[in-house]
Amino acid sequence: MPLAIFDLDNTLLNGDSDHLWGVFLSEQGIVDGDWYERENDRFYQEYKEGRLDIFEFLRFSLKPLSEHSPTQLKQWHQAFMREKIEPILLPAGRALVERHRTAGDTLMIITATNAFVTAPIAAAFGIEHLLATEPEMIEGRYTGEVAGTPCFREGKVTRLNQWLAQHQQDLTGSTFYSDSHNDLPLLNRVAHPVAVDPDDTLAQHAREQGWPIITLRQ
Repeated sequence: MPLAIFDLDNTLLNGDSDHLWGVFLSEQGIVDGDWYERENDRFYQEYKEGRLDIFEFLRFSLKPLSEHSPTQLKQWHQAFMREKIEPILLPAGRALVERHRTAGDTLMIITATNAFVTAPIAAAFGIEHLLATEPEMIEGRYTGEVAGTPCFREGKVTRLNQWLAQHQQDLTGSTFYSDSHNDLPLLNRVAHPVAVDPDDTLAQHAREQGWPIITLRQ
């Protein structure tokens, strides 16, 4: 069955779950609000501009996970889903996922945002396969470090290749939907790249390559 691969933030969501998790932590007083908000905004801007140091960002974004128990984190995440994520789940995104499900495709979300944040979101879309940046966990607690290759830029290709080898699959007939020029390494690998409400850099590249450009924000 062909793979239907979806980026998450600003593709299936009308917003960025990684950035919004930082906003939520600040609003709840879980982190130092003013400083954390400034850094969160800085990293998000650097991501959009294509100059994000992913390891610097992960040291920042994974640190709060190491400072609280998984039970407490889960409770906060449930509130985060209600307050920040459910309002930005795109109905057209759900419909697109369902079209691929009906066609019998294998559904996957691939995202740079860490798996703690994104696993419940993937579940909300009914998507079993999630490739995300993995926070390290030792003896039942997050360490604040990343486990393995961050699922970002070329790292998405690395992580997907590992998954394909483990599942004895390939990219024949595959489709990848993304909004970001950061995903060009993977968009250039799949059979059917699709730009979804793309940033300016991706939009230009898609036009040059003759890739479809769609919107899910109607």
